[in-house]
Amino acid sequence: MARARVHPHELPASLRDAGLTNWIREPLDDAVDRRRRIIMPPAAAVMGTPMSGHQGALLAEARHPDTVFMMGDNPALPTMPERPALKDFFLLRFGRIPRTHLLQSARVARENGLDEKVITACLLHDIAIAGLLTANHGYWGAQLVRPYVDEEVAWAIEKHEALRYFPDESVGYRYPQAYIDYFGADYSPPDYLRREHEAARRHRWYMTSRLVTINDIYSFDPDVVVDFDEFEDVVGRNFRQPAEGLGFDGSPVAHMWRTMIWPNNFL
Repeated sequence: MARARVHPHELPASLRDAGLTNWIREPLDDAVDRRRRIIMPPAAAVMGTPMSGHQGALLAEARHPDTVFMMGDNPALPTMPERPALKDFFLLRFGRIPRTHLLQSARVARENGLDEKVITACLLHDIAIAGLLTANHGYWGAQLVRPYVDEEVAWAIEKHEALRYFPDESVGYRYPQAYIDYFGADYSPPDYLRREHEAARRHRWYMTSRLVTINDIYSFDPDVVVDFDEFEDVVGRNFRQPAEGLGFDGSPVAHMWRTMIWPNNFL
């Protein structure tokens, strides 16, 4: 006999007060095992917030009958193919906003007649925001794709992290209005980003990364639809997709792709 769903008001006050009720997923109507699944929020997501003390309450909830921690496929997410390619992550894991942002940026770069390295970098520059982590996303993104792209592309993705904060009027790049809206007019980048910017300005690939910031769509049009298929040819020539599938090729970053396949695993 299927167990009754647990309504939010029936959960312990410690979970309700901490805002953790959404991390406990009742079984979907078509679930086979009919068990509740608890998603443990990653420390990076809750550190410094009222939710940071969540572990005890969720661990206690997991001791209830027919309740387990989330492991493997989350029924709420589309199932990834056995050997996932880059396109599968774009379509099955990335949210609409970051996916649209990446595709529109790549289209603008192509329409501006830029070479395929720049187009590829624009297509991938915020891949970490789309599927992994937002903080330090240029570094995470570069690491994520480095085994599969030209080193110049990975370098451009990494260095756009710093370059986007610093104008270069000589090539038409101004500090984005969006950053004033996001961070406030008085925001000042930390010293390490200033050092990164200064070093990048002296590098032979500076303009590759600067072109990422120039073609970055800071306020994209939600009504403009760009299909990933528009860039299948560019990806085919510039992204070395492993036969085993991203996440299963034994590369130093395979675990990062697996994290996006199973983002809610407890361990």
